[in-house]
Amino acid sequence: MKSGTRNYSGPWRRTPGRVFGTALVRLYQLTLSGFVGNSCRHFPTCSEYAYEAVARHGLWAGGWMGLFRFARCGPGGTHGVDLVPERLEHRYVWYAPWRYWWIAARSRTATD
Repeated sequence: MKSGTRNYSGPWRRTPGRVFGTALVRLYQLTLSGFVGNSCRHFPTCSEYAYEAVARHGLWAGGWMGLFRFARCGPGGTHGVDLVPERLEHRYVWYAPWRYWWIAARSRTATD
């Protein structure tokens, strides 16, 4: 992520699902985000994470990653730096979306 932009600005394929998903995240950022406040416990914020996850990995995988990241952000949840992986391992398949929950746990143990 470049320092001058809010969302991921790297290269990504503009497929209909990715454009729709990133547009939904951007719509949230422009409307509801101001009412929720700046209370994310992670870097990048949950909406920035969801935007990048959808842009890099598509609507299905990125959507699940964003949803699970949002679930981890609540009281008693995790905190700190939690980056979107550049590539997904082969075990993250479309028919097992619950596995996307462990992406952050695996990246945190590798960096701690």
